[in-house]
Amino acid sequence: MQDNAYEQRRRTVAAALKERRLDCLLVAFSPNLRYLSGFTGSNGLLLILPDHSILFTDPRYTIQAAQESSCTVRIAKGPMVDDLIAAITKTRVKRIGFEPARMTCDTHESIQSRLPRNAALAPVTGWIEELRTVKSPEELALIRRSVETNSRAFEETLRHVKKGMRESDLAAELEYRMRRLGAEKPAFDTIVATGSRSALPHAQPTAARLQAGDLVVIDMGAFQDGYASDMTRMLHVGPPGRQNKRMYRAVLEAQLAAIDAVRPGATTAGVDRAARRVLTRYGMERAFIHSTGHGLGLEIHEPPRLGKRDKGCLRPGMAITIEPGVYIEGEGGVRIEDTVVVTANGCEILTPSSKDLYVI
Repeated sequence: MQDNAYEQRRRTVAAALKERRLDCLLVAFSPNLRYLSGFTGSNGLLLILPDHSILFTDPRYTIQAAQESSCTVRIAKGPMVDDLIAAITKTRVKRIGFEPARMTCDTHESIQSRLPRNAALAPVTGWIEELRTVKSPEELALIRRSVETNSRAFEETLRHVKKGMRESDLAAELEYRMRRLGAEKPAFDTIVATGSRSALPHAQPTAARLQAGDLVVIDMGAFQDGYASDMTRMLHVGPPGRQNKRMYRAVLEAQLAAIDAVRPGATTAGVDRAARRVLTRYGMERAFIHSTGHGLGLEIHEPPRLGKRDKGCLRPGMAITIEPGVYIEGEGGVRIEDTVVVTANGCEILTPSSKDLYVI
């Protein structure tokens, strides 16, 4: 990402300070800090003022901060809060916006107790997250690259999957291959669940082995250049029986219906409804126990959320997942998931991997 992209984002925030009755904005949440400054270190604070921005970090990041960010960089010799309070005092700001859901109570108390007498922290909720929901072309290119890396890792791993393999070994192979292909790390703990455990939407891989007749769910994602991907595909150990085929067909039709509903102006609840209508026809609506999707980008889960009670509307440039599922205790589950981008006329499916049920 070019420096001028981060500078433009900070200018956008700075220009809106007055209408929000703020003198500055303090950002402590790493994804938001990265979005606005380019800084990828694990410890930082960003103070956005009307005419400039200050990035505070510690000596470990002296070189990195200068390389990654065009902000004024302050390297704290002691606690960063000391340097922050000094800057607030010097600039004489009074209303300091902060992200209440993204700041620890300890940090909040440390800042609040040391502010100048006429200064105060003012809570600001969801502002930067809202800006992040619509991705720039550069961000979408990074998400696309992450998606492609993730899919390649899955497809390479498929060549090594066999009956009797442990869930944990399969998960390790997936993560090894995504790293070999350029990912920094998994976007979340890779999910591999076989047999009746596939009915657990967020199962952790265990020593359970893939056995004949099992459904196997693989939910995996990569972080590459800071941006996430997310995909779920299904395997079957040996030829599937009628019930598993029917479950898979129901979820696939629901996923395709939800994708068909994705377009600018569509409500997030409307997309969710499209998936549930299909599952209702199959008598499986009660077995769908989570939302149809979520946004992704610098975080694996970020706005918008596509659930039946959500009230958002889709806009071009949003990157979302579409992932309906059916989970039957004691039998197994099916989930199919793609990463999708809302376009001017509909949507584009970024995930290239086939949605066929892979028989091993």
